[in-house]
Amino acid sequence: MASSAAGQAQTNPSQTLSLQRGIVKMVLSGCAIIVRGQPRGGPPPERQINLSNVRAGALARRAAQSQPDAKDTPDEPWAFQAREYLRKKMIGKEICFTVENKTPQGREYGMVYLGKDTTGENIAESLVAEGLASVRREGIRGNNPDQVRLCDLEDQSKSAKKGMWGDGAGIHTIRELKYTIENPRHFIDSLHQKPVNAVIEHVRDGAVVRALLLPDYYLVTVMLSGIKCPSFKREPDGQEIPEPFAAEAKFFTESRLLQRDVQIILESCPNQVILGTILHPNGNITELLLKDGFARCVDWSIAVYTQGADKLRAAERSAKERKVRIWKDYVAPTANLDQKDKQFVAKVMQIVNADAIVVKLNSGENKTIHLSSIRPPRIEGEANQEKNKDKDKRFRPLYDIPYMFEAREFLRKKLTGKKVNVTVDYIRAATTVTDTGTTPSFPERTCSTVTIGGINIAEALVSKGLATVIRYRQDDDQRSSHYDELLAAEARAIKNGKGLHSKKEVPIHRVADISGDTQKAKQFLPFLQRAGRSEAVVEYVFSGSRLKLYMPKETCLITFLLAGIDCPRGSRNTAGGIQDAEPFSEEACLFTKELVLQREVEVEVESMDKAGNFIGWLHIDGLNLSVALVEHALSKVHFTAERSSYYKTLLSAEEPARLKKEKIWSNYEEQPTEEVVQVTEEKERIASYKPVFVTEITDELHFYVQDVETGTQLETLMETMRSEVAAHPPVEGSYLPRRGDYCISKFADGEWYRARVEKIESPAKVHVFYIDYGNREMVPSTRLGALPPAFNIRTLSAQATEYGFAYIQVPQDEDARADVVDSIVRDIQNTQCLLNVEYMGGSCPHVTLQFTDSKDDVGLGLVKQGMVMVDVRKEKHLQKVVKEYLIAQESAKAARLNLWRYGDFRADDADEFGYKR
Repeated sequence: MASSAAGQAQTNPSQTLSLQRGIVKMVLSGCAIIVRGQPRGGPPPERQINLSNVRAGALARRAAQSQPDAKDTPDEPWAFQAREYLRKKMIGKEICFTVENKTPQGREYGMVYLGKDTTGENIAESLVAEGLASVRREGIRGNNPDQVRLCDLEDQSKSAKKGMWGDGAGIHTIRELKYTIENPRHFIDSLHQKPVNAVIEHVRDGAVVRALLLPDYYLVTVMLSGIKCPSFKREPDGQEIPEPFAAEAKFFTESRLLQRDVQIILESCPNQVILGTILHPNGNITELLLKDGFARCVDWSIAVYTQGADKLRAAERSAKERKVRIWKDYVAPTANLDQKDKQFVAKVMQIVNADAIVVKLNSGENKTIHLSSIRPPRIEGEANQEKNKDKDKRFRPLYDIPYMFEAREFLRKKLTGKKVNVTVDYIRAATTVTDTGTTPSFPERTCSTVTIGGINIAEALVSKGLATVIRYRQDDDQRSSHYDELLAAEARAIKNGKGLHSKKEVPIHRVADISGDTQKAKQFLPFLQRAGRSEAVVEYVFSGSRLKLYMPKETCLITFLLAGIDCPRGSRNTAGGIQDAEPFSEEACLFTKELVLQREVEVEVESMDKAGNFIGWLHIDGLNLSVALVEHALSKVHFTAERSSYYKTLLSAEEPARLKKEKIWSNYEEQPTEEVVQVTEEKERIASYKPVFVTEITDELHFYVQDVETGTQLETLMETMRSEVAAHPPVEGSYLPRRGDYCISKFADGEWYRARVEKIESPAKVHVFYIDYGNREMVPSTRLGALPPAFNIRTLSAQATEYGFAYIQVPQDEDARADVVDSIVRDIQNTQCLLNVEYMGGSCPHVTLQFTDSKDDVGLGLVKQGMVMVDVRKEKHLQKVVKEYLIAQESAKAARLNLWRYGDFRADDADEFGYKR
């Protein structure tokens, strides 16, 4: 025993016995306790002390399980009350005691006092005074004042009829102790996870205790939910060998809970093992054991822990980081990573499959990230895989593995092109496996938790039944930092029969791959040409202008070539060997990938080549990909574009790119004549104004115009089309709109106009765009009809062309922008103006617009009125116009007009109105 308990000899006036000290660990009965010393480097020694000269009733004992005929022994009257009296008074308290007698068998008898000396309460006297113990008078000596006092106290207790001296035999004090629960699962369910009052009677190890449930006196073994402590292994000879830190963990729990009043939440009962959480006013022992490194989390029971599994994981993580006790040799899975490499924000570029994505880092580097602890859908068993591979068609995992396509689509729609938060959980080292002569190599994997908007993508995927959770060995620390949430999500998916866990027939995707199949391509071509703009998903990018598309409505895969441009080719195999890549082919490919890979796009198919590849135009969010490549000097305009309605737009995009002499134009040299050089010096920009009719002004300050030269053709087409529709009116409700379809729509004036379906919310809410006027409307499908073929866009292209104002910034503040739009609507809507293309913007050409009569610049007038700020362009050939706009801005500022009316408009104010600094 420690020195404090081993006894420091002191002299007492009434006796010469050695006075010793200790802490009460346990009360065995009304007349016996276990005393321990102070811990020093491990569990302290302990000893049993029996009270001299008194006797209390014996507590109940369960019959030995090895003796079938043996019977349980019940409590003696007042035995439990005596034990409880001492337990509540002494557990965990410091006491002092003297050993008066020691039997040959080693039993020690003595006097026990609360406190540090004999002035404290005499425990034996208190028991006798309360009628909870009797005095052993056979050994009383009349000259011993302590023994005489015990006899006097017993006489007084008898007179007062206290405790065992009261009327009756004390039958009511005997507990009806229950050692088993007949139906433990039902018993636990009936409690509804409400805390039950209990006393901890025994601690087997740090995480397993024997508890007395009150008030029904069930004596049950409870294992702490969610954790496991080092335990004691029993050898064949009966000896118990402790695992490292097992004794320390047991003492940790004993010193805090043994014979304490606690509350227990009984949480589950798998395989007759009762799992629960013990709550004490001083804390939750489960979390304390983890935090101090005495326990580790276990997956099989943490799911039933009701106080929040994340708290247990956090406590365990704290112990790991501090490397305490069982974690003294712990090495974190990401120990060799810098903090910036452990957590970062990246843009999702591609979904590889249901558990892997490609992200773009801030450095511009692309990196493949695997979602931690989940497994994508797969075909169970090698036989099934071989069966699929042996089919006539090539095995395509995305379409042939059940739920793989759904999983990819979920991630594609949720993540592609968006910023996500990445937390690296672990890095799975590269491995090489040798099996039957093959050596497949598995590269290093960066496994992470990916979140967007606070949503854990892996958890969302698992909850929909589109992936499963990997099960690990208990000592395998390479797992998701949110592993418990993944397990809970999988449990919900299984319960609700979602996805992979559904008992319904698995979805089958019959996708026709007509890439390079000339015969099939010829069959599809007329249909795709008539469809106008069709929806597609970019599955793969071969080069800047060559893509593989999935057409969801047609359920087919096609190879698609961008029309109207000449894009640098990458390296390829030819009959004469490998042909080197053309300059900037890689940059063009990366540009296209970043812009459209795995995005939803719209395509217009015009023709096909002899190899069965379709040729046409691809649009994403209103941007023509061919125009974008030309604008960024990654393609040149091809002569075949002359027949297209996009030819002017392509030329407008190519001109500034060529003048900048960047990328494919870096070696471009003009060969102008002296006369041309002179004209170029005098004229800083091309000013070729054409008459247009402004039909619509948008809230973003863009506008749509019709070319005046083709105005007569449009009027003729409208008259003819309306006559034909009047002669053969569409049957109301017969037309089923599809996104991207060209149709006819009845406007508020009762007339039919050509339109394109942009969005379908319901049959009563179809969003259409009037292609000849630029306005949008939401109409019921009953006001729509099929567009007669004689009036489609091949007969006359869409007449409404979108433009933006050049040299001015559109205010983002709604009120400021509304004022500008109102002014523009009053001045130019439904009027004829003159238009000149100045440069290409993000989604459409930016132009200057003049009034037909006065030739005044509309945008310049807005600057002069102080309604907008100038967008200072850097192009050299535009500087003369930019200077004129800046002079107008200074004039408005001096006159304190609109934006400048307060006279102190600064950069901060520009932010408020949404302008660039």
